[in-house]
Amino acid sequence: MPLHTLQELQTLTRRALENAGASAAQAEPTARALVAAEAQGLASHGLARVPMYVGHMEAGRVVGNARPRIQAERAGAVLIDAGDGFAFAACELAVGQAIARARACGIAIGAVTNSHHFGVAAHHLEAVAAEGLVGLAFGNAPAAMPAAGGRRALFGTNPIAAVFPRQGAKPVTVDLSLSEVARGKLMLAAKKGEAIPLGWALDAQGNPTTDPAKGLEGSMLPAGGAKGAMLALIVELLVTSLTGAQFGAQADSFFVKEGNRPKLGQAFIVVDPSALSGSATYFARVEALMSAMLADAGVRVPGYRRFDLALRAQSLGIDVPEATLAPIRALAGTA
Repeated sequence: MPLHTLQELQTLTRRALENAGASAAQAEPTARALVAAEAQGLASHGLARVPMYVGHMEAGRVVGNARPRIQAERAGAVLIDAGDGFAFAACELAVGQAIARARACGIAIGAVTNSHHFGVAAHHLEAVAAEGLVGLAFGNAPAAMPAAGGRRALFGTNPIAAVFPRQGAKPVTVDLSLSEVARGKLMLAAKKGEAIPLGWALDAQGNPTTDPAKGLEGSMLPAGGAKGAMLALIVELLVTSLTGAQFGAQADSFFVKEGNRPKLGQAFIVVDPSALSGSATYFARVEALMSAMLADAGVRVPGYRRFDLALRAQSLGIDVPEATLAPIRALAGTA
């Protein structure tokens, strides 16, 4: 397969979104985020999502020209109304506000309501790490997992991410879905006609399945059993009770074109280390723990594989299957 530059892919994605009715202010950050996911080896959250996003605009599930706005604010808190647009422009505004407010207050939260799929959770924290701040990200999603002890899907896969900057090194970046695997992996497996391992999903009758299509119709299994389900509950409450966003169970699946406007929620907490133990102590403690971890040969710093892949993609470009690119080219009018 030929290699494609990140700029080429961003331009193609932006055109596809704009042709479907997205404003430049919505299309640009969305294209950047999807291509960044592809560059980091996270294809389930990358370009494969473009036709889905376009379909949601066509079906009225997303307002392509929405303008995120501040709905409520205090010194260390701000709530952004995404206006039923794509999540990325609203999340950029929320994170930017949280960074500025954390500088003033020591800690701040920027939250988003009436939002859509927010992609790779850690993507939104890159700006936080670049400022030398600690960041946490949370988001809910259409129902895909049962509550602990339950049988029906109630919570989304509800990702959590955290970023801890380092001095002279890339930040520690943790990003995880609270299901055993991200639901996007089932989507990719279904497209490729591949089976999935047992332990990833249940079918609509609650039976274990290796068929990704049946798993998408059923429910995902939480990581760590009841513990993962409890963490999903925490995220669900954080991003709905504090923002007024809909529960994941109220949002129709992202994997179909028709449906309601999801009106989901996201939250970003930003902490300035200088407001607590001080920056010098913070960086010293981070490095002490990294040194202890890396003393074992099999340990790697979380997030570094993604950084390495992104750096390689920046310089060499990336392979993208023609089956992924062809529909995007058609949507962009360049087929």
